[in-house]
Amino acid sequence: MENNKQFLKKDIEETEKLYFEFQAGFGITKHIGGLKATEELIKLCHISKDKYVLEVGCGVGVTACYMAQKCGCRVVGVDVSESMIKRSRERAKRRNVQDKVKFITADAQNPPFENELFDAVICESVNVFVRDKIKAFREYIRVIKTDGYVGINEAIWIKKPPKELDEYMYHTTGAKLLTSNYWEELLKSSGLRDIEIRIYKVKFLNEAINQIKRFDFKEYFNAWYTFLSMLIKNPASRKFAKKTLKMPKGIFKFTKYIGYGIYVGMK
Repeated sequence: MENNKQFLKKDIEETEKLYFEFQAGFGITKHIGGLKATEELIKLCHISKDKYVLEVGCGVGVTACYMAQKCGCRVVGVDVSESMIKRSRERAKRRNVQDKVKFITADAQNPPFENELFDAVICESVNVFVRDKIKAFREYIRVIKTDGYVGINEAIWIKKPPKELDEYMYHTTGAKLLTSNYWEELLKSSGLRDIEIRIYKVKFLNEAINQIKRFDFKEYFNAWYTFLSMLIKNPASRKFAKKTLKMPKGIFKFTKYIGYGIYVGMK
């Protein structure tokens, strides 16, 4: 039994690494809710020109650069993937915001920052991958100032899914989706106050539109070209794609069970 658990853990860790590296190579990272959800987090966390923001799990730097451009704030983005950080730095140069945005390779559970440095910490579809969520939240709160904000957007099960669908999500991405109650209790137990929660169902067309709005046409074209090249040239990419194609029955009813929640609290 113990050997089976160790094998499963190793398999999930490999899957998660493949998932992140695949997205980094592809050049597009996404979070449920797309641009609409990002703008809502910015508003609820009161991010403006004079703020200093930490984005945990910055991916390829889309949101960090967007905040620097739209709000004029300073941003630090961290991610565990060096490939993601490289992509983020490239994006900052293309967007001409490298004077406002800094990217560092770091783990959500051990951010290398002093106490009470930032005005806000935001995460988009990140904490479902974090092993020790309680520790991560303690760190988010540690690095923000008094009256600062922690804001997260996470995919959630709004209706109990079939076991096969839950396992498919976990075994193809490494993410273990939870319910809204879990995230609400985590924010409350971490000591955050004035908590705001907004829950949304996923509508396929709206989701597609909000994802596309995060990128321009050229970026999307280049990403799909890169995607095809990766499948042809990269064995690891083919392995990941093959794994995701082993879909369970009922996969096309996915939006019946999944939604996303925006959770914001003040220190």
